[in-house]
Amino acid sequence: MDPATANPAGGETATLAGGCFWCLEAVYDGMKGVAAVESGYMGGRAADPTYEQVCGGGTGHAEVVRIAFDPAVVSFKELLEVFFVIHDPTTLNRQGNDVGTQYRSAIFYHSPQQKADAEETIARLDAAKLWSGPIVTEVTPAGIFYMAEGYHQEYFARNPRQPYCQAVVVPKVAKFRKRFLERLKK
Repeated sequence: MDPATANPAGGETATLAGGCFWCLEAVYDGMKGVAAVESGYMGGRAADPTYEQVCGGGTGHAEVVRIAFDPAVVSFKELLEVFFVIHDPTTLNRQGNDVGTQYRSAIFYHSPQQKADAEETIARLDAAKLWSGPIVTEVTPAGIFYMAEGYHQEYFARNPRQPYCQAVVVPKVAKFRKRFLERLKK
């Protein structure tokens, strides 16, 4: 195993940005082979950014999820398959009503193999012309992961009735569950 992809749970790490981290966290928390999901920030210029700073757009960070997964159960490519179903990879710096570089679509790779898998997946999906525009997901080396504030962790699990969760997170979780029923944790 490449030490750059190792995680404390003994598997590998994936770091993905696809809009609001609450949505991605809620989906990947329910996926077989995923040991842990943490919301945070990556890809910016400031050290130890706060949510308010990231939302202001001046730090350059994206809202990300760091996923600890067991590659014997779920592959990085399978994580990407879910990723490209639950968000729109064709909108630059935007997911729905969330606008700004912090909501960009990005794959922060932890190894040359993850980079190759991401580039191959994007090329294949672009060639299939599943969307009306090209995929704008950036593929970039993983940098320092800054954990988001505690109230962002497991946000959907703790706040399922919150209006944003009902309007934005619930449909993404439902889409995942419907499309990937065999990949749900029991």
